[in-house]
Amino acid sequence: MTHRMSRGARVLAVSLGAGMLIPLAAAATPAAAAGTPQVSCTSEKAGLAAKLQNDITAALANRRGTVAVGLYDRTTKTTCALRASTAYDSASVVKVTVLATLLWDAKKHNRYLTSRETGLATAMITKSDNTATSTLWRQLGVTKVKGFLAAAGMTQTKPGADGYWGLTQITVRDEQKLLALVTAKNSVLSDNSRAYILKLMGQVVSSQRWGTPAGAPSSVAVHVKNGWLSRATHGWRVHSVGTFNGGGHDYTMTVLTHGNSTMDYGVATIQAVAKVIHKDLVPATSSASVQRYVPTDTPKEAFPAVPATG
Repeated sequence: MTHRMSRGARVLAVSLGAGMLIPLAAAATPAAAAGTPQVSCTSEKAGLAAKLQNDITAALANRRGTVAVGLYDRTTKTTCALRASTAYDSASVVKVTVLATLLWDAKKHNRYLTSRETGLATAMITKSDNTATSTLWRQLGVTKVKGFLAAAGMTQTKPGADGYWGLTQITVRDEQKLLALVTAKNSVLSDNSRAYILKLMGQVVSSQRWGTPAGAPSSVAVHVKNGWLSRATHGWRVHSVGTFNGGGHDYTMTVLTHGNSTMDYGVATIQAVAKVIHKDLVPATSSASVQRYVPTDTPKEAFPAVPATG
């Protein structure tokens, strides 16, 4: 991220589900178990940090699984974090990193994307096309992906081995760093590259516009990328990253989960967190109500290829 966090701030994390291409593992333990990290928030706006901390904690009460949360609002210099450095299998959210790597590499070679590359990138982000992702992953190679991660300071992200990009290890901290690069001028991604990433994240098909956009006020532009993955360990992984700009605010949000019993359970946990964050940052006023985004009730995502066990 481009902001500094207090030494004691921790990322809000709750791992929601694992699953696999075969039956699920045993049920996860409650998120509120003893010793579970607590969400930590800071803000330059009086009272906002405490409200967010209380409301996010309440949203996660009695939810099972492990959840990690990250929030940054540039307007009020607000951060929230829970389990910021807990690692999760990326599933399809890594596709934003793949696109960023492609654009970073093109910039290094002073070239534009080819029509073939733009077609693959569009399918990868707007429809979460796995074949397009695998094609770009092979084209780039892990060495270039690692080069981008180093340039971006995403030191906790570990690319998946043997072509299994969906098993890339990600953290809230690094996803928030990536979203910060996408949403503010920097030396890693060009302004055109940042605009292109946001454009595609803003054009995600309706069946995949779930997760962090839930409850977003109509006054902000929504950009999102989601992912899910079910494996033998940790049940269902369900993740959502999003950026939101407008209505006097400019904020990014990451919610990673595993240990969910089903995909829908993980989606519900993420959306419970997202709704209170949007409400606290952009509350309704006494003189006017705020129209809020209601995501699809039949969420869909592409299921990335993974090994048959694990």
